[in-house]
Amino acid sequence: MADQLPDTLKELSWELPHNFLGLEGEAAEWDRAGVVILPIPYESTVSYQGGTKLGPAAIIQASRYIELYDQELDGEPGPEVGVFTLPALHLSSAGPETAVRELREAYDTILEAAGDRLVIGLGGEHSISSAPVLANAARLQGRRLSVLQFDAHGDLRMEYEGSPYSHAAVMARCIDDADLVQVGIRAITSDERALMRERAPAITTIFAEEMWDNEEWIDRAMQALGDDVYITFDVDYFDPSLMPATGTPEPGGMTWYPTMKLLRRVFTEKNVVGADVVELAPIGGNAAPDFVAAKLVYKMIAYRSLRR
Repeated sequence: MADQLPDTLKELSWELPHNFLGLEGEAAEWDRAGVVILPIPYESTVSYQGGTKLGPAAIIQASRYIELYDQELDGEPGPEVGVFTLPALHLSSAGPETAVRELREAYDTILEAAGDRLVIGLGGEHSISSAPVLANAARLQGRRLSVLQFDAHGDLRMEYEGSPYSHAAVMARCIDDADLVQVGIRAITSDERALMRERAPAITTIFAEEMWDNEEWIDRAMQALGDDVYITFDVDYFDPSLMPATGTPEPGGMTWYPTMKLLRRVFTEKNVVGADVVELAPIGGNAAPDFVAAKLVYKMIAYRSLRR
């Protein structure tokens, strides 16, 4: 980083640091940060198209070119909140069960160090999300965690292709320890639908076809959430016209501004304990989806600043 160079070299025209938003100086230091970015380039159980291991680096690269000024909030929430970017966390290649166990241990350590900072994980495939969900649930000391899942898929299979730690089973690993509010769902199995009915209201599912012509679904989601919320955001929640760079795209997805309305309400009305953004699989020569994912993370940081 430029501030670590000899004094005689500091004033040269160096590129932006490879931190989220390209922040430098105090705005990117641990002691000053209100948000911690954790890249997790893990990919093992993808079922259609690969590339999610490249997602975290693509999000960080795109974020370096986001305008720091946010006109909705009339400020620069990134530098104001402070964002520290951790090195990428590499997990075991010995299989998904081992990798998820390693990630849970890492999250316990990271959350202990982070204190009241918001940790946002960047995937990687969606299987990574059970570790931070369970780590955050364990820290609530008797209070029940709600998970707000933005997704095209239910991810409630008991196992997929022989693994209960598949990306398609990640939410099933969480439902004993947290309540689940799913939005944007439009691709599930009959077994998943039966589980949604069986576990209601601990599982609340708002299907995409319920969301396209009004915003009543936002109130429904807010009413179903408890006080403490973890957000897991699979980018295939968005319509492929906005987010084609994902392994299992589904038509009929959601758009930007209604999604931001829900996120703003969640961050201002609830205690968001953690978040992740997963399943970006970059497309060579098309940086727009990378920028969408990076801007999504920045909006989370921006809405976090309202609570502070």
